[in-house]
Amino acid sequence: MRRVVKEASVAGIGGAIDLRSDTVTRPTPAMRRAMAEAEVGDDVFGEDPTINLLQERVADLLGKEAALFVASGTMANQLCVRTHTRPGDEVLIHEGGHVLNYEGGSAAALSGVQLRALPGVHGVLAPDDIRRAVWPRQESFARSRLLVLENTHNRAGGTVWPLEAVAAVAAVAHEAGLLVHLDGARLWNAHVATGVPLAAYAAPVDSVSVCFSKGLGAPVGSVIAGTRGFIGEARFNRKKYGGGMRQVGILGAACLYALDHHVPRLADDHAAAALLAERLRAVEGLEIPHPVQSNIVIVELSGLGVTAAEAVPVLSEAGVLAIAADATRVRFVTHLDVNEQQVARAADTAVRVLSALGDRRSA
Repeated sequence: MRRVVKEASVAGIGGAIDLRSDTVTRPTPAMRRAMAEAEVGDDVFGEDPTINLLQERVADLLGKEAALFVASGTMANQLCVRTHTRPGDEVLIHEGGHVLNYEGGSAAALSGVQLRALPGVHGVLAPDDIRRAVWPRQESFARSRLLVLENTHNRAGGTVWPLEAVAAVAAVAHEAGLLVHLDGARLWNAHVATGVPLAAYAAPVDSVSVCFSKGLGAPVGSVIAGTRGFIGEARFNRKKYGGGMRQVGILGAACLYALDHHVPRLADDHAAAALLAERLRAVEGLEIPHPVQSNIVIVELSGLGVTAAEAVPVLSEAGVLAIAADATRVRFVTHLDVNEQQVARAADTAVRVLSALGDRRSA
């Protein structure tokens, strides 16, 4: 593993090692300086030069005509859903997808669409499952309008969609008359893990979102990209959602700094996650159900006879913060603000705690 070098390190709440999410990172001193020195203007008038530069750079990286800065990953996805669909339409998505599970029902509330959950292996959908899911164009059925993909896939342990799989399902969707949106909140991680260019992942889809406040360490912000016409309509919808901001270049400067300085170092987070997973495998009865390909490790505790609700507080008391992924699964996420030594220490603590919990249950 390469040595992780940082300007500052934040261990976590009360000295705990915080592996709950890569959203807990804080801006580095250099990022804060970039924010303080940002040139700004009124973005609702299209006059913020820092945001304009960010949008141009992201559109170029993703190989799209235009891009739009928004406040959050959820807003990014929901603007794309709203812009691609009409009320009453159906959206196809993997059963573990973020848009389905973690965005507060906003697709129904804000766009009036219904989401149809499809099975898949490690978050990856099969072309035949999409073919079967698309309703015939008859008046009795909701109109299948949009397919949503997620790369990397959060609930599937940060797994990476193979490029050929993205192309295959997008082709099937387009043949059936659907549009395709890629939730690429952690697309940076997929790019660093595989070496596949960002534009190659984005090429088969009609819209794509990327997030700066996860692995890249910015305090706020996502960007969506697509055709100029799509982005123009999304900008109108952003205003409806209350997302039109003014001198927002202060935030855009953090994203630009992250682009310049924090993308390659995601490899350190991936190596740290691999180290964490390797040590956790020493716990008898614990299972890691997904391949560890990026910065997320999900562990299955049912073989220990322990629930996530039982394990998370005990881990926290021992100085390791994690979250419950579901009733019997716990999620750990490595990130900018934990170094190799902290992850190793957290791994050893988690092994001790989880082994003790399992022994207690089997006694």
